[in-house]
Amino acid sequence: MKEEIPVYDINTTSELRNEDVFISRFAPYFKIHTHLHSPHRHNFYHLILFTKGAGTHTIDFQKFTVKPYQIYFMVPGQVHSWNFDGEVDGYVVNFSTSFFQSFLLRSNYLDVFSFFTGIVGEAVLEIPEEDRNNVEATFEEMLNEAAHNKKLKADFIRILLLKIFILVSRFNTENTNTDTSSSYNQTLLKSFMQLIERNFTNLRLPKEYAELLYITPNHLNALCNDMIGISAGEVIRNRIALEAKRQLINLDLPISDIAYQLNFNDNSYFSKFFKKQVGVTPEEFRKTTLKMK
Repeated sequence: MKEEIPVYDINTTSELRNEDVFISRFAPYFKIHTHLHSPHRHNFYHLILFTKGAGTHTIDFQKFTVKPYQIYFMVPGQVHSWNFDGEVDGYVVNFSTSFFQSFLLRSNYLDVFSFFTGIVGEAVLEIPEEDRNNVEATFEEMLNEAAHNKKLKADFIRILLLKIFILVSRFNTENTNTDTSSSYNQTLLKSFMQLIERNFTNLRLPKEYAELLYITPNHLNALCNDMIGISAGEVIRNRIALEAKRQLINLDLPISDIAYQLNFNDNSYFSKFFKKQVGVTPEEFRKTTLKMK
């Protein structure tokens, strides 16, 4: 079956092979890989800091205006595309899903950062003016390290990347409430999101997730309403709808097959669900997204 939307691995974006990390200035990267302006996915983590440019960047069907000193974090599987206006530059870092797994003996270390949850609204951030020099200097240090074969090169790049993650995480949360109850709620919400990511095709009800979290459905619903402004059920339905959108871009994949993959009993039920969530039918959504290509 032909794959209508490309899925790139990390070696697609590099002249080398069998590597777990790739670091470059953005302008030459984009000049070489002009095909990347069209909708595509990665099977690796993708990090971009813009220092110059304008236009738009679309991630999982949400459009953002490109600005200098805006940083984007993307996780494997997300659909994204660019539509730049004029010259653009900055830094790009691609790293494999295994790059941090054994580091610090914490295979899930990236889970502590909210911008790696796959929630697009938390993964596009503007760097405060007072932090820009520090962040940009760290990217420059990564570029320099990537250009030379020094001892423990990969580990030093990991350390520099972690510095970026921690800096961004700090200025992203410095004005939020960090008391014990808030921290507990953030951890609980993150656990809920992770459970959805693993189970959304099979588990559809908040009570099923509440049971896995050892809390009541009412507690889970109150948590979601308080933290993100929507019910637990809506969080689950939004994730199913997002996966449907991602699959619908593949024009060779019949809608009935998508419905089956997402565990709907029939195509009619899937179409009603999709229209209620998205506002258009799956067929109408496909026609609209053809304009993205």
